[in-house]
Amino acid sequence: MRIVVALGGNALLKRGEPMTAEVQRRNVRVAAEALAPVAKEHELVLAHGNGPQVGLLALQASAYKDVEAYPLDVLGAQTEGMIGYMIEQELGNLLPFDVPFATILTMVEVDPDDPAFKNPTKFVGPIYAREDADRLAKEKEWVFKQDGDKWRRVVASPLPQRIFELRPIKWLLEHHTVVICAGGGGIPTMYLPDGTRTLVGVEAVIDKDLASELLARELEADLFVIATDVDGVYLNWGKPDQRKLTQISAAEMNTYNFPAGSMGPKVQAAVQFVERTWKRAAIGSLADIERIVAGTAGTNVVP
Repeated sequence: MRIVVALGGNALLKRGEPMTAEVQRRNVRVAAEALAPVAKEHELVLAHGNGPQVGLLALQASAYKDVEAYPLDVLGAQTEGMIGYMIEQELGNLLPFDVPFATILTMVEVDPDDPAFKNPTKFVGPIYAREDADRLAKEKEWVFKQDGDKWRRVVASPLPQRIFELRPIKWLLEHHTVVICAGGGGIPTMYLPDGTRTLVGVEAVIDKDLASELLARELEADLFVIATDVDGVYLNWGKPDQRKLTQISAAEMNTYNFPAGSMGPKVQAAVQFVERTWKRAAIGSLADIERIVAGTAGTNVVP
């Protein structure tokens, strides 16, 4: 089978852990141990989150005042390379020597008229006091929203429209390569609306799960897996009557509401893939990935 796996941020950095290279590599090694058996039997494409890594680079850049901080699209490209390098190396240490790997810096097109640009909602970067947020808003034309008793920058989260590197990704798969791509939802880019067909980067964050769904669909994947830090999707999560969904139709899944800040985008992406391809999607723990592929673990969304 051709399988696209979207790795949650927990595959690289667990809550409360220091953002050191050593910690991230250790977590990638654990992820690789789970993924290696799948890569031996199937065509494997990996996408991944990058939120903490982009945040760290932004904080490090803000400490250096002589050069203007790099924009989010450039930071996204940097983290795609860093994370892809670690995944390639750790998986390569487990798979046969002749298995090829490739990390593709992946540009994803967004629509400049996407409504998300009029109402940015995605928190990025550090927290600020109100007066500092007001100053930066004037200096850099950033948008800030309250986050608890502090303020944080928010950017748009537009829908992914097109994956530019789709052809080389397909070529690599045809040559039996394990491909790492679309990290962090891809590098947000758009054509300037002036008719010149000039492609530029965008200060935005594309949802990783929705970008991974587009990737899976365009690659005609047989299975789309969203690997997270829980073993499936639950109704009434955290309550005495919580109930895990093991197998559910896309139509029935659409009748439930899930939090936008956690499980909501994952469910939306899984349902979207099933509705548009008539194939299976699954949400579950990376530790259960072999059983998820077999259809015996996680939450399986089916036609």
